[in-house]
Amino acid sequence: MSTRLATRITGLALLSAAYVIGGHWLMTRAPESPWNVVGVLAPMLAAVAIGAWRGGQHGLGSIAALAIAALCGQALLGAHLSASLLYLAQHAGINLFLAFGFGTTLRAGHTPLIAALAARVHRDFTPAMAVYTRKVTWAWTFYFIAMAGLSVALYAFASFATWALFANLLTPLAIGLMFGGEYLLRYWLHPEFERTSIADAIRSYRHGSRPAAAPLRRDPAA
Repeated sequence: MSTRLATRITGLALLSAAYVIGGHWLMTRAPESPWNVVGVLAPMLAAVAIGAWRGGQHGLGSIAALAIAALCGQALLGAHLSASLLYLAQHAGINLFLAFGFGTTLRAGHTPLIAALAARVHRDFTPAMAVYTRKVTWAWTFYFIAMAGLSVALYAFASFATWALFANLLTPLAIGLMFGGEYLLRYWLHPEFERTSIADAIRSYRHGSRPAAAPLRRDPAA
């Protein structure tokens, strides 16, 4: 991993941690401030706006930017929106959006998202690996749907502090466990997968290419 890439990953991790901790503090310590919603939602919307604009999706980028302006406007006017409902919409909405993004790639004639990413990283992508990565894409789709459902259930039937703990602290931990569990399962079921790093995946995704690869070979067991 290059020093530049390592610095970027470290910086992103630190910013993400600061956002999670800061958002949790705002939700639980300053729930009545009209700027509370801006502090929690604006960074996420800014990331969406920048990513969408750089990706050529100017419409989505403009909507996200207008949403930030609207949030700042309501704070300046002292309007009191239901902050807790906005937080719920943020958390459940992100998970449903991700479920939709993963799930739509499972349609007939499409390449499952995890399979597409794995094919960019691994030089020798076998049919068995393609089947496995399709199942992983299904697993992530169900995971995000379950997280959205659990978020709504906790908001409805538990205290807001309990929901905030789940949304801000337990959710990142759950994603880490999902990644770690899938990593161990992958190399247990398919030792033929090459050992790759997160940096390899990021580099391949950014450049839109895969390593010099042998053609897809047939599985002898097929």
